[in-house]
Amino acid sequence: MVIRPRPVSKGMDILSTIFGSEARVRIMRLFLFNPEVIFDLDLIHQKSKVNSKIVKKELIVLEKAELIKKRNFSKTIKKRKNKKAVNIRVKTCGYYLNQDFSYITALKQLLIKTKTLEGGEIVRRLSKAGKLKLVIIAGVFTQDKDSRVDMFIVGNNIRKNTLNNVIKSIEAELGKELVYVCFETKDYQYRLGMYDKLIRDVLDYPHQVLLDKISL
Repeated sequence: MVIRPRPVSKGMDILSTIFGSEARVRIMRLFLFNPEVIFDLDLIHQKSKVNSKIVKKELIVLEKAELIKKRNFSKTIKKRKNKKAVNIRVKTCGYYLNQDFSYITALKQLLIKTKTLEGGEIVRRLSKAGKLKLVIIAGVFTQDKDSRVDMFIVGNNIRKNTLNNVIKSIEAELGKELVYVCFETKDYQYRLGMYDKLIRDVLDYPHQVLLDKISL
């Protein structure tokens, strides 16, 4: 009898196997890269794109491992009242990163360097939005808190809606909202010639060039 290994799904990487599931990796990233934020169940589901029932199970595991802690807090939600949307405060239960956890730095470094977030994979996804000429990553990808952007993109005929959807899919896997800018090639070249401060800041601070077809 020949036992064949189970096929690994396209979005699954080595860390998903090590940590138990892709869902757990996404939720861990969410807490690790947003250490000051308290997340309730709804927000974790929204940000990670993980089913709510699975979120509940993974939170139990992560709390038991002492990576996260539980606390009650208040948040503002919108409700309809007399046909008008009004803001009200409600009490709910949330979770936050235990910043005394011994392996936070090591986990961050490990979870940022995965197959789905490798340079080639990022470029492949972004290329769906148009003809890319330059892709630079910084910020969260280089562990530089002072960077103005996480992703800098230059290309031709970039479809903004498609680009936004690709960025959202990367955010869901990374567990953090990304700050990104996108320029058409002519606009970028003009701004570069004018010593645009944003562009200079990106190029002068730590960054990684993933694609360069304009001889940066």
